[in-house]
Amino acid sequence: MDSSAGSLRGKRALVTGASRGIGRDIALYFARAGADVAIAARNEEALLELQGEIEALRRTCVVITADVTQEGAAASIVECTERGLGGLDILVNNAGGSSFSVALQSMNFSGWQKTMMLNVDSIVLLIQAALPALIRSGNASIINVSSVAGLRGAPLMSHYGAAKAALISLTQSLAIEVATQGVRVNALIPGWIETDLTDFLRTEDSVEQSVLSQVPMGRWGRSDEIAEGALFLASDASSFMTGQLLILDGGLSARP
Repeated sequence: MDSSAGSLRGKRALVTGASRGIGRDIALYFARAGADVAIAARNEEALLELQGEIEALRRTCVVITADVTQEGAAASIVECTERGLGGLDILVNNAGGSSFSVALQSMNFSGWQKTMMLNVDSIVLLIQAALPALIRSGNASIINVSSVAGLRGAPLMSHYGAAKAALISLTQSLAIEVATQGVRVNALIPGWIETDLTDFLRTEDSVEQSVLSQVPMGRWGRSDEIAEGALFLASDASSFMTGQLLILDGGLSARP
């Protein structure tokens, strides 16, 4: 792998939301490809377990226990990353999600604000904090993890869909702004992925079948499949790619 375009040998990466699911697999895939990795999330125990796996691959791993929505978190996370890894070449903004679904008419505005803070505002702050280091890298990649909910209507999840759509627009605008500064910016767009965040959709067969009936491939995606996409976007395999969306959704977004 080290001799291929997909190698990350000598690279230094920061992955947020790395304690589970997609973020965890991305961090592992990067380490296997040769990168040293800083992993950030709220669950320190899970991060320490992941650190052991990464260090077993003989890569440096920096654990950062943090809530990206807290004031000052972005600057602290980037500072810890630079101090622990000696710089930064790859930023994966994976932390995000939503804990509720409700019709817009009934939504408390505080819920809307919390969703935007987690899925948009915290990412803007992280990018602002990280850009000086990424520009110094001279060959850097920002990967924003969005969702198919940002590509089409998301009934009862308008807050989440709007946040993920904003992240797509941010990706495209920023990509143009920093294209001549050695920083590429792309968005990874997962569909329905089998992680603990979607466990509630698998408690009843009827609910699960309703979800999967929308997916032309007829199955859940796997977090490792999304990690493969992140590895592509982080590496020189995508060296002429910026401002783009890499959609991994089993064909869901192709449906009318």
